[in-house]
Amino acid sequence: MSTTTDAANGDSPAPGHPADDDEGAGPPFVLQRRWRALLLASVAACAACGLIYELALLTLSTSLAGGGIVATSLIVAGYVAALGAGALLVKPLLHRAAITFVTVETLLALVGGLSATALYLTFAYFDSSLWVLVFATALIGSLVGAEVPLLMTLLQQGRTAEATDSGRILANLNAADYLGALLGGLAWPFILLPALGMIRGAAVTGMVNLVAAAVLALFLLRHLLSRRALMLSLLLLAAAAAVLITLLVGSRHIETTARQALYADPIIAYERSDYQEIVVTQRGNDTRLYLDGGLQFSTRDEYRYTESLVYPALQADTRSVLILGGGDGLAARELLRVPSVEHIVQVELDPEVLELARTTLSGINDDSLADPRVQVIVDDAMSWLRQDHPAIPDDGFDAVLIDLPDPDTPQLGRLYSTEFYGLAARVLAPDGRMVVQSGSPYFTTDAYWRTVSSVSAAGLAVTPYHVYVPTFGGWGFTLASHGDTPPAATLPPRLPDLRFLDQQVLDAAVVFPDDMGPRNLEPSTLAHPRVVEDMRHGYR
Repeated sequence: MSTTTDAANGDSPAPGHPADDDEGAGPPFVLQRRWRALLLASVAACAACGLIYELALLTLSTSLAGGGIVATSLIVAGYVAALGAGALLVKPLLHRAAITFVTVETLLALVGGLSATALYLTFAYFDSSLWVLVFATALIGSLVGAEVPLLMTLLQQGRTAEATDSGRILANLNAADYLGALLGGLAWPFILLPALGMIRGAAVTGMVNLVAAAVLALFLLRHLLSRRALMLSLLLLAAAAAVLITLLVGSRHIETTARQALYADPIIAYERSDYQEIVVTQRGNDTRLYLDGGLQFSTRDEYRYTESLVYPALQADTRSVLILGGGDGLAARELLRVPSVEHIVQVELDPEVLELARTTLSGINDDSLADPRVQVIVDDAMSWLRQDHPAIPDDGFDAVLIDLPDPDTPQLGRLYSTEFYGLAARVLAPDGRMVVQSGSPYFTTDAYWRTVSSVSAAGLAVTPYHVYVPTFGGWGFTLASHGDTPPAATLPPRLPDLRFLDQQVLDAAVVFPDDMGPRNLEPSTLAHPRVVEDMRHGYR
């Protein structure tokens, strides 16, 4: 049996090999059994780091620019293509595999560790990060793709291998590589991202990458490197580590400074939840809430939006109301002003938004979520609607308010589907009313009328209407009810004093000018989320 089998699985030394300026002339490369686990562990660690870098870029690009199926597919496809390109590009360097491998790992740690920071800074200061994303994806993929050819060369250096021996070596490397990718895929969402965030998480991953490369250089490749090459390799690794440590020390300041550059007003609260980036700004009496960079409300005019969302859904005897979304507590604030309302169920996915509503925003929402009439449930709206929940009245809710962010991602798009509105209709009382925030009929005309069509396709009669909210522009809603007759856009009697909405305003709200008038569009469904495509086409 050839000695390569022992090198991959066991203990025998192999014949020597020629020396050159970089590869050492010392003893032949000996991979004894006790070092096998160390080699495979280092390979797995490097593979995990490579995948984490790409996941960090995907996560940050989605957070900054909204992402989407097309963007994600292009990034993943580009990364896979770069893996193949890297394997081909490294071929001329295989005769100097040891020093090349250390160099590749050093570059990978630096590029991957700094990539999230570069992406964030270019987006913050230049309003575009696409070129950084493309370049980083291509470079990281190419460097990761070079790893296996280099390792195969190192394992077989100076040996004559049978076909089955080469197969065993490749199987071991691939197993370690794929296991590392699995570990990296689990570590990013469950450990690194929640604990460290995107910028520091990528930098820490770079440090792990450097440690793995240093272990390989010191314990496994030292016989293949001349003394000069070994010292140079260690200096490169140390210099890269110094850069990443500097980034880690200054990461909070960098992130805070760059984040503030994205917002015109001073940031008074920030939180990165499991679902989104939450920012609250304030200048004078104007407080604003942003989710993933998208404005949710401004205290200058949020009453226009909130009154238009809430009151058309109410009737004289409305007692129970379901709010899906609306975690800022503003819709609940308005409902608590209505004497007939006895019970409100608030379903919100993100507990960090609710915590912000109870603290920083409590003065704006009149501490509505602390009222005993409000039952707060932390859950995904669609998942909750599919349950037989005790909070649902036997005859359904008298009113349902759907106040969710715009459907610019597939995750949000499912909450604008006909199936979702069908689930909401099931918990609506026979004579109840539902209002859906539906986006801008002017700036995103197709998305607005697509939402109207999707609600209608769920078997509900609909009445579209729109109002003017200065910070948003023209904004639209969909009023819906059971039956075949569209519900009349009317306000209930005995309303509290309102700042914007009255019956005359609501009568005008159902009239649409020609440039944003009704469109007959196919509904958005789970199988075909057309509304996400509408949003992807951008704003008029």
